[in-house]
Amino acid sequence: MASVPYPFTAVVGMSDMRLSLLLNAISPAIGGVLVRGEKGTAKSTIVRGLTALMPDVPVVTGCRFSCDPAAPDPACPDGPHEAGGSEERPARMVELPVGASEDRLVGALDIERALSEGVKAFEPGLLADAHRGILYVDEVNLLHDHLVDLLLDAAAMGASYVEREGVSVRHAARFLLVGTMNPEEGELRPQLLDRFGLTVEVAASREPDQRVEVVRRRLAYDGDPAGFAARWAAEEGELRERIAAARALLPDVALGDAVLRQIAAVCAAFEVDGMRADIVMARTACALAAWAGRTDVREEDVRQAALLALPHRRRRNPFDAPGLDEDKLDRTLEEFAADEDDDPEPDPDPDGGPDDGPDGPGGGQPPQDGDGGTDGPQGEDAPAPHDQPQLPEQSQAPEQDPAPADPKAQAEGPEEDAPGGGGEKAAVGAGEPFRTRRLDVPGLGEGADGRRSRARTAHGRTTGARRPQGTLTKLHLAATVQAAAPHQVARGRSGPGLVVRRDDLREAVREGREGNLVLFVVDASGSMAARKRMSAVKGAVLSLLLDAYQRRDKIGMITFRGAEAELALPPTSSVEAGAARLESLPTGGRTPLSAGLLKAHEVLRVERLRDASRRPLLVVVTDGRSTGGPEPLVRTSRAARLLGAEGVASVVVDCEAGPVRLGLAGELARDLQGTAVTLDELRADSVSALVRDVRGQGTNHTIRRAA
Repeated sequence: MASVPYPFTAVVGMSDMRLSLLLNAISPAIGGVLVRGEKGTAKSTIVRGLTALMPDVPVVTGCRFSCDPAAPDPACPDGPHEAGGSEERPARMVELPVGASEDRLVGALDIERALSEGVKAFEPGLLADAHRGILYVDEVNLLHDHLVDLLLDAAAMGASYVEREGVSVRHAARFLLVGTMNPEEGELRPQLLDRFGLTVEVAASREPDQRVEVVRRRLAYDGDPAGFAARWAAEEGELRERIAAARALLPDVALGDAVLRQIAAVCAAFEVDGMRADIVMARTACALAAWAGRTDVREEDVRQAALLALPHRRRRNPFDAPGLDEDKLDRTLEEFAADEDDDPEPDPDPDGGPDDGPDGPGGGQPPQDGDGGTDGPQGEDAPAPHDQPQLPEQSQAPEQDPAPADPKAQAEGPEEDAPGGGGEKAAVGAGEPFRTRRLDVPGLGEGADGRRSRARTAHGRTTGARRPQGTLTKLHLAATVQAAAPHQVARGRSGPGLVVRRDDLREAVREGREGNLVLFVVDASGSMAARKRMSAVKGAVLSLLLDAYQRRDKIGMITFRGAEAELALPPTSSVEAGAARLESLPTGGRTPLSAGLLKAHEVLRVERLRDASRRPLLVVVTDGRSTGGPEPLVRTSRAARLLGAEGVASVVVDCEAGPVRLGLAGELARDLQGTAVTLDELRADSVSALVRDVRGQGTNHTIRRAA
């Protein structure tokens, strides 16, 4: 890696991202930036470039927590600090890796020394390193939820707290928080999204000329980093001075009552929850005014602040696309426009400052249409969800079919499953989602933290104690005292203190919930479409997807129709991607159920090699019919027994309808050694039994379907 960072001003495009970062550099109280978009869009390059523009930081000499000599933290673990002994260092950019532990993030106490010597031996974490600098979290959506909670709590309070069995340490932790994420790999929870001040959507430009310029500049930088940086030194210096000037001007920016009414009206119009959006918009609008060199906040500042602060806060469920209706925004601003008597001072810099231009970060104005697509699909321009297509004419047949003359023929289905079933039918929209009962994987797992199945986790209720396995982090105090008590006389104890040795230490064993891999196997054959059930089936699967999102599961989706099964969605944390695949799922053709089960077996085998600790839950959505090839029911039974023999926890959602029911889904569930539920029983308000037995190989498993 080159020692000279890529210049911030040399980045082509990405104006919204650069503006958001600059606003947070001017006013860190805004609360950071969440950057959503694809990989390879220079996200980390831009953040490193911003670090080079930050002013040097004066610190107390030798303080591991970067205390300000002018106002040292009275609670600093390295304090108290005496006057004098200060130095300056460049602002830091600290990167938080996805696999970081809690101790690496917040720091760790040496519990053995705390118990035996009574001293607070504290090793600082990344939050201490990032104090008064930038904390960069790549793929923040892949962090464990409890780490994101700790991170955002520290960012909100400006301090980090570490507590271990009554021993606590606090230190200042104020930083510019920048998180990046690829939405296809999973979303953040809404309450965590809300904690980020601003959000921007980025994507690589689709304009050939701009892509050529990106490559040209990058190759020039790689060939001579120092020479390339020198060519941009003047622009970097001007931008650095402008940031410093905006910081100095910010305390003088006036936020009038009329502007506050506009902010409140916009937040109310878009029905955002809580008051954080109003506060963030107000701080952002003030920073925009200071960035433009003004001491008054104008309507254009409020508009730009709304475009940056609201898109991620207006989502009502995880399947909503982020974004704002700009026409509605403009109407609201016009309705609550400031009084004409207000006479804002003239803009001292009508051209928007030295950096405005094709690639400049902006001067507090909203991005203009026709910007060349450099910024990608912005939140406010995100396409609205597709209207649900109408059912085709042939699907308007009555729901009930005449009783079959031959039950076996009905079980295996006609050649094409239904009149017209051989051809593909247009995708139908999903029915209204509902709250489902919880489906648990039986036993006690050790997978990633989540909210579905019982597991040994780092968080949860304490169920026992054991000798430490590695670094001790969760002390079981009672068990430690019990282990040390019998040896006090032999160890020569003479005072009130307890003599504790390393062998006495015990760590707590805790039980919580884990996230699982929920693999959906969805029947999209003609038999489903012919009975107009696909809308209800999609609604049920959508409900299960929403449940998986709330319980922190990974999901995958296999569909089968015609002559084969297809892995429509490889296992991922992106429930949104699953919902999109479901919405566009066509139907028609035969029912190769055995192919769907065999494809599930293969997917689970591969995922077991990738992540052995994440236990799977197989959800088969079908009416149990099987067609195509010789003896389709026999082959389906064999494939199901193969999965059942490996102990895969499974649920069959029975979609059979009509006056004559063959019970094939129940037979499939027995072969899988799982359980069968109807669409009605899947609902949380169903009055059916709450507990169903699922047999695994050699053991009895239970899937608890409590609400």
